[in-house]
Amino acid sequence: MRLALFQPDIPQNLGAAIRLCACLGVELDIVEPCAFPLDDRAIRRVALDYGSLARVKRHISWTAFRETLGAEARLVLLTTRGDVRLPDFEFNIDDVVLAGAESAGAPDFVHDAAHGRIRVPTIPGARSLNVITAATLALGEALRQTGTYP
Repeated sequence: MRLALFQPDIPQNLGAAIRLCACLGVELDIVEPCAFPLDDRAIRRVALDYGSLARVKRHISWTAFRETLGAEARLVLLTTRGDVRLPDFEFNIDDVVLAGAESAGAPDFVHDAAHGRIRVPTIPGARSLNVITAATLALGEALRQTGTYP
């Protein structure tokens, strides 16, 4: 199980994602470019004391990221435009939960590449959850279904 962030644009959310993945034992992929300067020092800063537990991989582009996916990996996109509700999706152990940029979501070519497009159900009138909050819910459900919680 992996979490991937497509071109994140809020550093604090990246920090939350690093801590989330470190605590759950899930690898984090960052698909660049980011909307903020990202170097090893910046990652250490936002990771706080979770850096030693985190497994973070940076990818210079969408193409470079896609090249790292194994044959069994499925891209599962978190999106408000998802056609499957999170509780109704069946996760596999090799899935990569993918979240788009906070400000713009994921572009159409990312939607097209996804094996599944899921949405977190919310009450009518609620626009969306914070991207890392949604990722937390999705990873929790994925780890529960696959029996791979730490």
